[in-house]
Amino acid sequence: MQPRATPGNPGAPVGSVLSKRPHRPATYQKVLDARKQPVRGLWVRKGRYYARLAIPDPDTGVTKVRRVPLEAAKTDAKARAALGRLRTQREDQDLPALREAPKLKDYVAEYFIAIKDTKRPGTITTERANLNAWIDQIGEVRLHHINRAMVNKFITRRLKAGANPRTVNLAVICLRNVLKRAIDDKWIKTLPTANLKPLKWKAKKRTLFADAQVEEICAAAFRPVFAGGELAKPGEIGAPLKNAQQFADFVRLLASCGSRMSETLRLKWSDVDWGISQLTVGSDGLAKNYHERKVDFNPRLKAHLIDMQTRRAPDSEWLFPSPQRGERDERAKSFRESLLLARAAAGLPEFGFHDCRHFFISMCVMSGIDYMTIARWVGHRDGGVLIGKVYGHLNDEHAKRQAQRICFQPSPATPQTDKPHVV
Repeated sequence: MQPRATPGNPGAPVGSVLSKRPHRPATYQKVLDARKQPVRGLWVRKGRYYARLAIPDPDTGVTKVRRVPLEAAKTDAKARAALGRLRTQREDQDLPALREAPKLKDYVAEYFIAIKDTKRPGTITTERANLNAWIDQIGEVRLHHINRAMVNKFITRRLKAGANPRTVNLAVICLRNVLKRAIDDKWIKTLPTANLKPLKWKAKKRTLFADAQVEEICAAAFRPVFAGGELAKPGEIGAPLKNAQQFADFVRLLASCGSRMSETLRLKWSDVDWGISQLTVGSDGLAKNYHERKVDFNPRLKAHLIDMQTRRAPDSEWLFPSPQRGERDERAKSFRESLLLARAAAGLPEFGFHDCRHFFISMCVMSGIDYMTIARWVGHRDGGVLIGKVYGHLNDEHAKRQAQRICFQPSPATPQTDKPHVV
């Protein structure tokens, strides 16, 4: 009896495989059933099974005949079962991508082209950095071959390298964004990150700077201690920062309204409504959550805006116009370099612009303002839940300090005119 040709032995004499060219085993050969009849639509080549299907193109509607590799099939029976599933999926219009999926590195390049006009430049920069880390590890893997084991291996490597769990979670989110798009493009059907729980992490406790320290940062910008973009060396003639006043105005505004750095740089004088005593943040639609918000004037905010208005540039609509704007009305792009110098001169190396937002929210909480109102001012859309979690302890500490001020003994100089009635 002649040996039967099988995927593991494709060069054997033809038994259950029918071939027009038995002397060329590298060509496609029909697979036979138990009755020695060809299985319609099932072929084998070089030990690999293929399904031959007529499939309508989803874009053009034109039906084309394709040979689809049945990668998981290792026997005739499993190949026939896989062929049957494909036919059922075709009838249900639920076929997976039947052409070769791109490698992750190539699809990431397509992804960035697709999102370049839908996400902020800063967001794209963050995603690119995280996706480059994925490409370094699994960039050559095709999309449909990415699995949970690869994801877990990536997470383990990043943690061993000293990455913060929050940073690793962000990297997983970036990969998930790409793979969700791959689902939309019919390259894959499920996410390998499905039901993956994020790593637990504890946020670093941010220093609460006092009002005097915020003012110290502003005052440091006016001191004649800077030369050549750094602190003056001993014996070197120093000078204040060139943009000392604008920098100080920026810091004080952040601390008196709780706005973020980037959205504060985009404020215009048309955002200041003197009639209803409100400052509109995010009127350009570029705030973090794409919604503008109204910050009601508090005494310090109002006084600061009035003071700034006395120095308003007559040829600019911006609260913080660029000193190098020339004939074009452009806003300042950043005060980071000034911050680095000012905080070095003030001896407060950990101070950052976001600490001003932290300062504002903290002062609001300790002043007894309800969390929902604070959330509306600073642009949180959770009704104050996050503020309660992060800043609730300040309310408790403030209440404890106030409790110590209660005096149950009248002052000796205070006459007791009303005596309590004792029952």
